Amino acid sequence: MRMGIQSCMSGKMLRGRNLVTAALVVIFLMLSSSQNANALPAFARKYGLRCSACHESWPMLNYFGQKFKDNGYQLMNDRDAPIWQNPGYWPVTFRITPIWHRVSTGKVQVDTYPGGVLSSNAAIQRITSTGFDLSGLDFHTGGTLEKNFSFYVLPSSDSTATFHFETVMARLDNIFGSPWLNLKLGKFELDNLLSEKRILTLTANGGVYQLYHFSPVGDGNIFGQIGDNQLGVELMGHSYNDRTRYSASLLSSSDGNIGLVTGANSYTGFFAVSQAFDTGKLGVDRIGAYAMLGQAATYYLTTGGAPIAGSGIGNKSFHREGFVGQFYFGQHVDLQVVTQHGWDNAWFGQGYGNAINPNNGTQGSPLLNATPGTPLPVGAQAPTWNGVLLEPHYVVSPQLILIGRFETMKMSRQSNGVGCTACTGGLGTGGQSASNLGNIETYTVGFRYNPFMTSRAGFAWHNEYNWLHQDGTGPIVGANGLNINTSELLSGFDFDF
Repeated sequence: MRMGIQSCMSGKMLRGRNLVTAALVVIFLMLSSSQNANALPAFARKYGLRCSACHESWPMLNYFGQKFKDNGYQLMNDRDAPIWQNPGYWPVTFRITPIWHRVSTGKVQVDTYPGGVLSSNAAIQRITSTGFDLSGLDFHTGGTLEKNFSFYVLPSSDSTATFHFETVMARLDNIFGSPWLNLKLGKFELDNLLSEKRILTLTANGGVYQLYHFSPVGDGNIFGQIGDNQLGVELMGHSYNDRTRYSASLLSSSDGNIGLVTGANSYTGFFAVSQAFDTGKLGVDRIGAYAMLGQAATYYLTTGGAPIAGSGIGNKSFHREGFVGQFYFGQHVDLQVVTQHGWDNAWFGQGYGNAINPNNGTQGSPLLNATPGTPLPVGAQAPTWNGVLLEPHYVVSPQLILIGRFETMKMSRQSNGVGCTACTGGLGTGGQSASNLGNIETYTVGFRYNPFMTSRAGFAWHNEYNWLHQDGTGPIVGANGLNINTSELLSGFDFDF
């Protein structure tokens, strides 16, 4: 890593001081970047840094980048306030990815087709398609309004240019001059150690962390989505060297949807703590824990059968908790680990709670509404599950990174013994759900090559393969649903400017 310093001063002593200053800055950045971080090119332009100062491989944050983010996108120097920037400086970055991909989905129920007959008028076959495509478009803008007043706004679209606000937040930094007190308000990413918004993979199933979005089959709780940006307020703090971190968020139980569309008084808390420690030549490792505890409505007033926004009551509980770790094994190899234990109230397990999309993905399904006097089906119980995520990286050079990931989610208790209101498929003997119904295993491998890294733009040639297996969620044959295997091969140019 190199950082250029210009000076109009002359004289051997002054040049010597400049050289010493430059050396100290370089040493500081190298020590701070024993892991790599995520910053927009707009941030790099503001401070005159290369993207590699903050990125292990963009958009993934390293230790220095995490510290920069925790400080409210500030280096804590006199260049933080925008008044010191050139009037032409505009902190905006856009990102989009043209791709070629091959998607193959097994066990798809179709009209009668030679072979694999399911019934007199339906069949099962694998659907495979290839072609050129586009990702959605992200417009990032963020930084400081004034020193210690930060913001971030991200209008984001799908591939059809249908936009929504992915992130809109303002933050008060270093309240009372202390890094332990920072207050954020708006729609933002939950402060877990492994960030889905800075994920290095792009396929449909590999481009998200399944562990952050897992839900039992037929479950109506859409509010425990750790990977989705949420609406709320966050208090976070960290030590001066960023080794110790904490955060506590109070969120609307709405999965980030605006307009008070869910319960009248339903909130969720998200809490995270972590501690980093120096392991010598291996690097700076970090371990931590997180917990998401909330309540959400299961009963909504309706008009014409449609739920009335904000009328939800009958709150029931849910929680997810786990451990996280970032482990470095020298300059080239690191491993990120996340575990999770999840629990939903039995009412969610039976399909109640989802008023944002009451069909729950099934056309024609009515809103399941726990109206007063509605009994739980016989044998209904709270679904529980456990999961683990392992993501190793091999940094060949600052321009080339090899990526791997393994995730598995296992049900430890299904939502029902007999009479699942919302479940389809995966039924064992006696009408009970098979113990493995909904279990997931997924593998992802790939690499990103960055031919250049500047303060103006980022470019990566991205290549990736993902394979996902889920138990019992395919069409029903006999007493059980079939297992589903889905794979995707992707190659594309991922760039931002």
